[in-house]
Amino acid sequence: MMAWATLRRHPARTTLAMLGIAVAAALLLDMVMLATGMSESFRSLLLTRGYQLRVSPKGTLPFDSEATIDGAGAIVRALRANPDIKAVSPTLGATLTIDDSGIPSAFTLGLEREVQGDYTVEAGTDITRADSTSAASLPRIVVSQTFLTRAGRVVGDTITISSGLDAQLRTAARSSRVVIGGMGRFIYVPGETPVIALDLALLRELLGPSFRDRMSLAMAESRRGDSTSVEAVRAWIATTQPRVTAISTETAIRQVEERLSYFRQLAFVLGAISLGIGFLLVATLVTLSVNERRGEIAVLRAIGTQRVGVLQQVFLEGLLLTSAGIIGGLALGLVTAEWLNGILRDFPGLPSAFDFFVWSSDAGWRALVLLLTSGTLAGLLPAWRAASIPIARALREEAIG
Repeated sequence: MMAWATLRRHPARTTLAMLGIAVAAALLLDMVMLATGMSESFRSLLLTRGYQLRVSPKGTLPFDSEATIDGAGAIVRALRANPDIKAVSPTLGATLTIDDSGIPSAFTLGLEREVQGDYTVEAGTDITRADSTSAASLPRIVVSQTFLTRAGRVVGDTITISSGLDAQLRTAARSSRVVIGGMGRFIYVPGETPVIALDLALLRELLGPSFRDRMSLAMAESRRGDSTSVEAVRAWIATTQPRVTAISTETAIRQVEERLSYFRQLAFVLGAISLGIGFLLVATLVTLSVNERRGEIAVLRAIGTQRVGVLQQVFLEGLLLTSAGIIGGLALGLVTAEWLNGILRDFPGLPSAFDFFVWSSDAGWRALVLLLTSGTLAGLLPAWRAASIPIARALREEAIG
């Protein structure tokens, strides 16, 4: 094949061009993954445990402030009585003191084990209530890996958690001995934050009478998962529970996309630049190749090769060059995306399960096909010039030169 032979004739130049196209392809792929990945990752994060709705204090986002919802019991009962709602998970957040530990305090989630959607147990057992029939039985809690590391504890240890301060005695007003029953991965909490999960009733007891009927938020799962049904449930909550704000997954994603729109704009600009780089690299290399082979092309035309044949061979040269670069760019893009994602995931305040770069087969392949088309079309003008070379003048110049 003449196109392949031409590329092999100058291995150094061809290799450098392929590397340049690979870098352009990797940049384009990474920008597409960045533009689509954050919203997809956020959607996946919110739907990890199937809950499509978040109910928070009026006018706030979940855990956006220290505000809590009073009358939580009545609200949860009303939600659970709705036949369109499959499950409801109330949550209360607070900070508890850890006695005799490597850390003074930890962020704490009070949850109902049967419906909780905030963590998955990776080692040990789930949270339990104290056994009222056995004085020796202690409640079990689940903690994060960060908590174990910083506190110098292991699963199975017994610790004392407390809340409040007695001003006269300078001691904790309320405390409880608990067993670290398990280690979990907390979905919505930053990885660097030490976290405790325990039974909701126990946390309310530790926080005192004023928190007896409070929650920070509740998550609700619609029985039917389509967006219309979820929106209908959200509207019902907004109508029947005026003291809270109900946010659906779609609404939350729209709000996040508005806040992160500059990421998409940056990705679009850099993606367009990568397309332009790929186009110019192929156009430059094929043009150089055609100029060097004017005499050779003229000889081929003189011995009977049709113009369309020359056009196809030069056009194929650009296609081969772009294809080889894209194959390398696919591997390079995935590796760099994983590396960059690891760096950005360590940014403080982000949930440990959040990803910036997420592979989407549709968007990824469309971007690479677009680059392939761009690179292939870059060889169109040089190919047309090669097919239009005046035979007699080219042969004379070749003989003289």
